[in-house]
Amino acid sequence: MSLKQRLTERRILVAPGVFDALTAAIATDAGFEALYLSGAAIAYTKLGRPDIGLVSMNEVAETIALVRDRVATALIVDADNGYGNALNVQRTMRVFERAGASAIQLEDQTMPKRCGHLADKSLISAQEMAGKIKAAVDARHSAETLVIARTDAVAVEGFEPALERARLYAQSGADVLFVEAPRTRDQLAALTAALGDVLPLMANMVEGGDTPLLSADELGDLGFSLVIFPGGIVRALARTAQDYYASLAQHGSNAPFGNRMYDFKALNTLIGTTEMLAAGARYEGKEQA
Repeated sequence: MSLKQRLTERRILVAPGVFDALTAAIATDAGFEALYLSGAAIAYTKLGRPDIGLVSMNEVAETIALVRDRVATALIVDADNGYGNALNVQRTMRVFERAGASAIQLEDQTMPKRCGHLADKSLISAQEMAGKIKAAVDARHSAETLVIARTDAVAVEGFEPALERARLYAQSGADVLFVEAPRTRDQLAALTAALGDVLPLMANMVEGGDTPLLSADELGDLGFSLVIFPGGIVRALARTAQDYYASLAQHGSNAPFGNRMYDFKALNTLIGTTEMLAAGARYEGKEQA
């Protein structure tokens, strides 16, 4: 089932954030039907820096290809603001689609962009963003590759202008609408009441962000079709890594941390080492014992 088909179902789709092939494989093994390749998570992990527009299109495209080589799961890709004007958006769409994206998400911020839950964002005009969406739709090879239109207008222009932008983006050809960073549960409900009959709606759950944290079921009851948890995996790994390095520095050994980590054999089981070596042996015309 394609991502487009899945979003026609009434049950909400949960897409956890990933940033590389390993997290994509682990999330897929956990049973998720779709993954969200987070630009913020790539910035956090590849660069060790915040989500302030430092990640390039090529870095994201390379990550898409590596993830797609590992898993077949539907992949929603954060394309920031398309890395430029409408022509840049078209190139981004073509490159990301060829690399394996099932959907690309475009936002209406200026350059350099910043995380949707950071302050002092600025926006391009609604008309310019509408043109970017049309450009993305025109450039895609398959109608199954979705365009998710995000507006950050709640924090910049207010809630009602954000709804107006979302309506324009729907008219411009978007497949899914994403109004970033509603401030209250009432705003989340008002959002679905205003736009729920227009297109599928996406919600973003950010621990410590501007939007109240709701469960997938609660968001589904409100009328959302898709929810992402983009940076949660990095926050979990960063906390674990901090504890791990502190323990190793203190003890000079991994033994005290052993119950919180995989050993060599367990990690190789997780990543399928035995199966891959066996496959290689078959192509060499020999079988492993």
